[in-house]
Amino acid sequence: MLVTTIELLKAGLKADPTITPAKRARLVAMLRNGDDESLKPDAVPVVRQRCIRRDEVAGLLAVSLRTVDKLAASGILKKLKLPGRTRSCGFLESDVLSLIAQSKS
Repeated sequence: MLVTTIELLKAGLKADPTITPAKRARLVAMLRNGDDESLKPDAVPVVRQRCIRRDEVAGLLAVSLRTVDKLAASGILKKLKLPGRTRSCGFLESDVLSLIAQSKS
């Protein structure tokens, strides 16, 4: 890359108040070298666990609330308890979705 192009990009980055000087330096280094490990996104995707209530589980599975309770009692679905709580708050959405996927195949 030409030096004039790098200087032009540096000026543009300086004009942006949301970019810190450290990040600006990393960006310029990446432009010069062609690669910077610190700017690459993490390889591990973030998976969010969501707790859903039993009425929502019943709707997803198209069954009654009593059937959801029977699935939990038989161990097919595991009730989720939050730390420090004595009662369960619901079920993991990923468990319910995997149950749906198993029933389709």
